[in-house]
Amino acid sequence: MSLPEIKHITLIEKEKIADLKFPSEEVLKTKEEIAQRRADLEKATTLGNAYRGKINIIFEDSEGLKKVNTTIWATTEKNIILKQGVTVPICRIHQVKLI
Repeated sequence: MSLPEIKHITLIEKEKIADLKFPSEEVLKTKEEIAQRRADLEKATTLGNAYRGKINIIFEDSEGLKKVNTTIWATTEKNIILKQGVTVPICRIHQVKLI
């Protein structure tokens, strides 16, 4: 997955995600990238539930790219769910990286 030509990614605390605004447009360009993201999210969810493993998620809100280091508790059809019920729309996620 390639990130847009933006030089700055803001590190954000997961508790602040609830305050962000998310456009509804998909951030990835190809069906292959979207399928790979889904597979990565499923692996990250398993890691989070079984081992409490943390990952880096790079996503895009209405203001630009953000990065959070967290655990994914669940993956639904349209969102990922983090601790305390914080959600991020899957269509706004650029990259999921295991740490």
